[in-house]
Amino acid sequence: QVQAVESGGGLVQPGGSLRLSCVASGSISEVYAMGWYRRAPGKLRELVAAINSGGVTNINDSVKDRFTISRDNVRNTVYLEMNTLKPEDTAVYYCNAIDSDLTLMWNWGQGTQVTVSS
Repeated sequence: QVQAVESGGGLVQPGGSLRLSCVASGSISEVYAMGWYRRAPGKLRELVAAINSGGVTNINDSVKDRFTISRDNVRNTVYLEMNTLKPEDTAVYYCNAIDSDLTLMWNWGQGTQVTVSS
């Protein structure tokens, strides 16, 4: 079972930026799509952004124009560039692999905490 390790979170002021990384223990080059998810306190986990094997991205409307997802198949790593952060972006961020039937392929990792606060 491939596992992912997320990193790059932290405490940032509103308007700030962070870059999250998700490193997989196995190859992601053949994975249908990779996704970043987040779970805010008291809320369900939601998809933030996804990128398929061809590089096509799907970004949640709530973060469109602020967040960018990318993948490096050589390094088995997926990135989430987050700009103009808002307090409502505060959450634990996770990554996962998405199969062609849109089911998730991996167990959830520990995630990385992002806190946006002044």
